[in-house]
Amino acid sequence: MMTHRRPRFRVGTASWTDPSLLDSGFYPPTATSAEARLRFYAEHFDTVEVDSTFYALPAERNAYLWARRTPDDFVFHIKAFAALTQHPVEYRQLPRVVRQLLPPSPQADERERLKLPPGDALSLCFSMFAAALAPLRQAGKLGCLLFQFPPWFIAREEHEQYIRWCRERLDGLQLAVEFRHRSWFGTQAERTLALLREQQLVHVIVDAPQAPTLPQTPFVTTSPTAYVRLHGRNREAWFGRHETASERFRYLYNDAELTELATRIQSLHEAKEVHVIFNNCYRDYGVRNALTMARLLTESQ
Repeated sequence: MMTHRRPRFRVGTASWTDPSLLDSGFYPPTATSAEARLRFYAEHFDTVEVDSTFYALPAERNAYLWARRTPDDFVFHIKAFAALTQHPVEYRQLPRVVRQLLPPSPQADERERLKLPPGDALSLCFSMFAAALAPLRQAGKLGCLLFQFPPWFIAREEHEQYIRWCRERLDGLQLAVEFRHRSWFGTQAERTLALLREQQLVHVIVDAPQAPTLPQTPFVTTSPTAYVRLHGRNREAWFGRHETASERFRYLYNDAELTELATRIQSLHEAKEVHVIFNNCYRDYGVRNALTMARLLTESQ
């Protein structure tokens, strides 16, 4: 009789340094440095998603320090730099060597936003992004590179080709793809999942507020790694205007919601590892929910 091998579940949060988390009381008063906070976080969780790399290309020294300050079995998922996922970036966010490959700007404004088309400048961003993560890869602590595409990245042939191009640029690394437009699923779902399987990409399963434009992602996996991102369900906060980014994710899952989600996560039998990331990083909401989810998944084993 065949039995399903249960996947390994890893649970963590998106970021461990959000200012509202630092103010929440999660960290002890003695954890006053970046090193102390990461070490404390890693005592409670075995994975984390680094979102600061969306705003600027990562630094190799940071990757080295992250690897050094965490246990051997700890895993970092790295959110792709904005330019890699066709988000516009401010000119000043680009390294000088990348700027030199761009045509002269018509405006002498460091805050000018632009989208990099496929070409030398964007290829260099991909190379620099991957090279900076070498210390994590060498330490066996590099998980997925999260490619969160923008809402205007809709399901069409040129965007499918761009996904394949990203795969080629980062050959040998594990990419996880999160779509933010409903066109990728619904009647398109099988085509989308087939593309991810063909390219050996991780399908990011999303829990987010209900909205006409947001996709309802199926609870399936397209690779031996499953990735679940939990954004909260506060529709008003998601679409509202806020002073800080964390306010958009101001939602604390209740026990019934977490239990229902845990049951669905446990159904991902085809995966060898399931990474569950709470992105409701408003104050300590994410860490509280992650601790409960870790307990629920452990009790089920």
